[in-house]
Formats: sequence, C-alpha cells, structure tokens
Amino acid sequence: MASLTVFTPAYNRAHTIGRTYESLCRQTCKDFVWLVVDDGSSDNTRELVEHWIAEGKISIRYIYQKNQGMHGAHNTAYRNISTELNTCIDSDDFMPDDAVEKILTFWRQHGSNQVAGIVGLDVTQDGKVIGTPFPDGMKTTTLQGFYNAGGKGDKKMVYRTEVINKYPEYPLFEGERYVGLAYKYMLIDQDYELLTLNEPLVIVEYQQDGSSFNMFKQYWNNPRGFAFFRKTEMQVARSLKRKLQVSTHYVSSSIMSRNWRFVQESPKKLLTVLCIPSGLALYLLIRHKVKSDAKMEIIK
Repeated sequence: MASLTVFTPAYNRAHTIGRTYESLCRQTCKDFVWLVVDDGSSDNTRELVEHWIAEGKISIRYIYQKNQGMHGAHNTAYRNISTELNTCIDSDDFMPDDAVEKILTFWRQHGSNQVAGIVGLDVTQDGKVIGTPFPDGMKTTTLQGFYNAGGKGDKKMVYRTEVINKYPEYPLFEGERYVGLAYKYMLIDQDYELLTLNEPLVIVEYQQDGSSFNMFKQYWNNPRGFAFFRKTEMQVARSLKRKLQVSTHYVSSSIMSRNWRFVQESPKKLLTVLCIPSGLALYLLIRHKVKSDAKMEIIK
C-alpha cells in the first residue's frame, strides 16, 4: 500500500486539473495514490480522469458525488483514504517534482505519533513563498501558534489520516456549499503540533472564480456555514482582538441567515452581545458589496 494520498477536490476544473496530473506524473517518488473527488462537475473532468487511469502512469482513484462544496469533497476524501499520510492539492494547483519525495523522506526521519503531520510552504509559479517561511528554530508548531507569532500566508498541511479522522466531519447545510476547512485544523491544533518543513510542497495559482476572490459572495450565500465556523473559532481564538473580529462575523452571518437565536446559541454570549452593532454594520457592508457586484455583472 502507498504511504501518501494526494487528494484533489474538482469542480469544473477540466481546464486546469491536467497540470495537477502532469506534476504528479513527474514526481521523483511514486509512493502515493492520487484520489480525485469530482464534486458534481458538468464539464469533461470524468473523461479526463478515466483516460489518465487507463494510461496507468500513476495510481489513481476517482469518486463522483453530487455537488457539496469543497468541505463536502474533503469529507468524502477522508472517508476513502487508507494511507498513513494525506494532503490536498487543489485542481488549479500543482506539486514541485520532488514534493512527494521530500514529504516522505522528512516524515520517515522525524515523524511520530506525537504530531499530527507536516506543514510546508505554498509558493507561486516564480518560486516566491506565500506569506512567510517558518522561523529558524521552529521545529514544530500549531497553525494557530504560527499565525499568532506573526506568520503569514497559506501553508500546505500533510496530516496523518488517523488524526484527521478523529475529529468530526464538516457539516453540510442544505442550499449552502461552504464551511471553512480550517474548522478541522483548529480542532487538531488543540491536541497536536505539526512538524515544520521549510520547503515548497505546492505551487499555487488563485483563480478568479475561486473562493479567495469571492469572499463577500461566499459570506452572503453560505451564512449558516460561516456562523458554524465562527462559533468554533470563538472558542479557540486567543487574542481579544481576534475574538471580537470572529464574533462580529458570527453576528453578521446570523443576521444573513435570519437566525435570531444567535445570542443564545453563541459560546461567548456577552462578547456576542457587545458585537451586535459591528456585526450589523458588517452585514450591511456585505449586502451592499454583493448587490453592487451583481449590478456590475449585469452591466457587463
């Protein structure tokens, strides 16, 4: 059995997922399986992946499901992974040629049941680190600890499958397609640290129709998912500033979803009451932004 599963949620990314596949074919170490979770694509993603399976260059598994959103695809992936380690490479990203070799070599040298896995670097196509690398001397960290210490930018996690499956699945809300993936990572942070690897494990390219470019619309279309996520973050955030920010977002998302019991349901009731004015202001800002963008789309 392979040591690592590289899983890729895919939703209408036939125009980019080929680059992901080609990078996996170039890996200097083939001790992995590629799991593609097709989250209800209407393009030719299935045909592409079936063709690659027939080519037999790398080990590939393909699962199709009705569209549930990125978090739903992660749920399906985790249910179907049996390797010791796993990592997600999005369908518009790709791996450096030696990424799998670096992951497995580093894990065999330093891995143990005492850590959740590895956290490495995201880089752009010209090799620039997204955010900041890990400081010298930081051998292990939680994600929260890294960012609280001034770290910045997306990072690539490689989790032990046994660990990731100890924690609850991402909830699915009818009519919504988004719950922050960091929900699980925040829970894991309470019990485990990650080994730091100051090496690029993924090359990223943010798409104009990806979540990074559409957060106001994401807030508006998925308020229950965001409110759920904020309730979790309220309980683990350490600084008062972050708690206030999170509670403000929780109030805003609750107003969007017309959940008027949000104070009673909050894990930090007094903080939530204090953030009602700022939450209302954020709600009005998001509503204005979404409506303005919709008008611009009509004009175009």
